[in-house]
Amino acid sequence: MRRLLLALRAFWWVLVRKELADRVAELISPKEEGRPGPGPQPTPETPPAEPAPARQEVPKPGRSEALTLLATLQREARFVDFIMEPLDQYSDAQIGAAVRDIHRDCAKVLDRIFGLRPIVAESEGSSVELKAGYDAHRYRVLGEPASGEGVRVRVIHRGWEATRCDLPTWTGTSAAALVIAPAELQVEGASAPRLGEGFALPPSPNES
Repeated sequence: MRRLLLALRAFWWVLVRKELADRVAELISPKEEGRPGPGPQPTPETPPAEPAPARQEVPKPGRSEALTLLATLQREARFVDFIMEPLDQYSDAQIGAAVRDIHRDCAKVLDRIFGLRPIVAESEGSSVELKAGYDAHRYRVLGEPASGEGVRVRVIHRGWEATRCDLPTWTGTSAAALVIAPAELQVEGASAPRLGEGFALPPSPNES
């Protein structure tokens, strides 16, 4: 109650006496030096980092490229038919006649897909200089050359290397991924031609 009466009296004297109002103002107003500074400024929100792009995996081929190559050799050169055919019942002349065609057609397939060429340009039996620091994956040297020096060598085999690799793309189903050559069937009594010819060695010239 006492403080309330004091506040009312102070309010009245502040209204009527300027010097008292100035003193009260000094008492209740904060000094410039002690005036509190602005509060902590809000930290601007950092925009969320964009997620790293998902790593795109290279799609795996639908089947092994080795099977694709084998299927190509079978389709264009009847290679598997020849390898899987028992040869005991055939003469050397029959086998030789069949191999000629298979050899030609297989060579066409390998040249089209791989563009094969010999590693050594010189012919077999030639003497050539092998420089020091040669790549052991390209040249297999028989014998022990002097360490760190070039050596004269004789070409035993020219070697082979591919200049490209253009295998056909597999577009079949996963269930047929292991098929090398489809089975060929013909409806009984139908006049439609067969899809292909089964492998058969030619008759021997001595057979009638």
